[in-house]
Amino acid sequence: MEKIDIKSLSFPELEQLLAGMGEKPYRAGQVYGWLHQKLVTGFGQMGNLPRKLRERLEESCFLAVLETAEVKVSQIDHTYKYLFRLADGNVIESVKMEYRHGSSACISSQVGCRMGCKFCASTLDGLERNLTASEMLEQVYRIQEQGGGRVSHIVIMGSGEPFDNYENVVRFLRLVSDERGLNISLRNITVSTCGIVPGIRRFAGEGLPVTLALSLHAPNDKVRQTLMPVAKRYPLEEVLAACREYFEKTGRRLTFEYSLVKGVNDNPGEAAALAKLLKGLHGHVNLIPVNPVREREFIRSDKKAIHEFKGILERAGIAVTIRREMGQDIQGACGQLRRSFLKKQEDRSPGLGKENEGG
Repeated sequence: MEKIDIKSLSFPELEQLLAGMGEKPYRAGQVYGWLHQKLVTGFGQMGNLPRKLRERLEESCFLAVLETAEVKVSQIDHTYKYLFRLADGNVIESVKMEYRHGSSACISSQVGCRMGCKFCASTLDGLERNLTASEMLEQVYRIQEQGGGRVSHIVIMGSGEPFDNYENVVRFLRLVSDERGLNISLRNITVSTCGIVPGIRRFAGEGLPVTLALSLHAPNDKVRQTLMPVAKRYPLEEVLAACREYFEKTGRRLTFEYSLVKGVNDNPGEAAALAKLLKGLHGHVNLIPVNPVREREFIRSDKKAIHEFKGILERAGIAVTIRREMGQDIQGACGQLRRSFLKKQEDRSPGLGKENEGG
C-alpha cells in the first residue's frame, strides 16, 4: 500500500483520514498543529497523541522532510541560499531575504524547469519533476526553523513554472495560509509565471488574493520569443488580456518582471514601447539587471542604460522600481547553486545517472 503524503492533506482531508481510523474529531486539530505549527519531522514527536495512533500514522503515512545539503550566506546583505535534498535524491534551491517588512522566502515549485527561458540557469537541464505541496511547504518550514524567525512573505519565483505544476501550487497556497498552520497572509505571497495563459485565467477564479508577477522581459513578441520559447505559444496580446482578467477578478495589482539584457531589450525605443504596452494596466514594472549565467552569453545592462530605461517609464506614468540585488556573492540567481552542486557531484562520480543526481 502506498503511503499517504500527510503534510499535503487539507484539514478536511486530514479529518476524514483520522475518522477512518476511528479517531475523535479533535485529533485532526492536534495532528495538523504538529505538522504545520510545530513543524515536526517525525510522528514520534507528536507527544499528546496515543502511542497506537502514532504507530498507525507511521504505518500508513509519510512525512516529507527536506535535508539541508548546503547553505550559503551572503557577506553583502545576509541573504541565505539553501540547497535542499528531497527524499528521492533530487536537490532544489530556496532563498531567504531580509527586508524592513520582514523575512521573505523565495521557493521553488519544480525540480528544474522546461520553459527554456534563455537567461535562467534553472532550465538548462530541463524538468526533472514537479514538487508536491508538502515539498513546497517544507522549504518555508526549514527556512523558518533554521533562520530562527517567522517567514512573513513568500515568492514562488525559484526554479520552475508554478502554472506547470498548478494543482500542487494551489494546494500549497491554501495550506500555508491556513489559520491553523503558519497563517501567512495570501496578500503577502507572489506567484511568478512566464505567461501560461490558461493557468492565469484559471488562477483568477481560485479566490486567492495573491500578487501575480508576469515575466515579461520584452515589449513585443519578436524580442520576447528570442528570450522565452513560451512566447511562441502565447503572444503578448493574449497574455496581457489574461492579466487584465486577473486584476478584474481579484483586484490585485500585477507586477511585470523585466530582465535587462545589454543590446537585447534595453534601448530607449524598447522602454517607450513598453510604456505604451502597459498603459492602463494596474501594476508596476520591476526592472532586473540580468544575472550572468556561465552557459549563456547575456550581459547585464550598464547602470546608465538601466536608469535611462527607468526614467522613460516614469515619465510615461508607469510605476517602476529597480530590483534590489541580493545574494550576488552566493550564486543568488535561480538555478545557479543547484547546477554547480550537480556539476561537483558529476565530477566526483563520472557517469553518474540522472536518477542519482544529488544523491
